[in-house]
Amino acid sequence: MIYSYNLERAIHAAIAAHDGQYRKNGDSVPYIVHPLQVALYLARAGCEESAVVAGVLHDIVEDCEDWTVERVELEFGAEVAQIVEDLTEDKSLTWDERKQWAVDHVPTMSAGAVAVKAADKLQNMSSLHATLAEAADPAEVWKHFKGGRERTLAASRALVDALCERAPLALSEPLRAVMADLER
Repeated sequence: MIYSYNLERAIHAAIAAHDGQYRKNGDSVPYIVHPLQVALYLARAGCEESAVVAGVLHDIVEDCEDWTVERVELEFGAEVAQIVEDLTEDKSLTWDERKQWAVDHVPTMSAGAVAVKAADKLQNMSSLHATLAEAADPAEVWKHFKGGRERTLAASRALVDALCERAPLALSEPLRAVMADLER
């Protein structure tokens, strides 16, 4: 994918929107690292520009007050907005309901949304794997997750299985590998 003006604008928007936010694993990594890594995975997998741009913006509606799906559409187009909307969780649902919704929703998602969700899951699980490998006490790491270790891994396995049926091979292979590593 060639670097585009739309991608440039998305990066600037995401940096501003996620300013002051940090990853939930307890360290001081700025949140923006996550969507930028998601976009990098998508670009490396050869995904369309709309998916890469949506990768940068995939959490913006969910995590940033000033952003709506309508604003994403106005600034980045309908295709990007649809992908972002497909990935935005309903925070009024319980943790279990949100995780089940994510799995149930995969068959009806666009190819772009599936790719972004796969890259999102790959980045989150890779980050978790690295954090666990460096932790003096891995049990402490799992305390940052609402589902704890067992429920989080079960929900992740269900989503990975659903995603890997449709995701590009360049994303599904590493996704399966990191899932297997986390389950050990």
